[in-house]
Amino acid sequence: MRHLSSLSLLIVAVAALPILAPSAAWAADAAKTEKEAVAFPDISKADLDHAIAAKEVTLIDCNGTKSYAAGRIPGAIDFAVVGKDLATHLPKDKSALIVSYCGGPSCGAYKDGADAAKALGYTNVKHFSAGISGWKKDGGALDK
Repeated sequence: MRHLSSLSLLIVAVAALPILAPSAAWAADAAKTEKEAVAFPDISKADLDHAIAAKEVTLIDCNGTKSYAAGRIPGAIDFAVVGKDLATHLPKDKSALIVSYCGGPSCGAYKDGADAAKALGYTNVKHFSAGISGWKKDGGALDK
């Protein structure tokens, strides 16, 4: 009899479990996790300075044309203008260093440029997370 009541309790417990169907929250969490997995490595100001001096980097400014006109990291291209023609502004070598940046650490606009370069097959795409605000703060020269 005791065995039967344990079995009955197990059946009731299993029947009481909710049906596990994907929810909108679950789907959003999965998309967020996937997006984070595609994050781009950060490049320091010192390493970026070195790459610029050695002419070993292509910079993508994702701040918008107005900000671009006000001042940008030397040599940067305006993603807002070249977006669909980005391939014509990038080097032929798909392993070349491509650095995308935007306003600063809390800005995510850089991702559009980085994603576009990655979609074109570039394998060495990085993020300058300090952005234009960090560049200016550290005394970086600007092209206007």
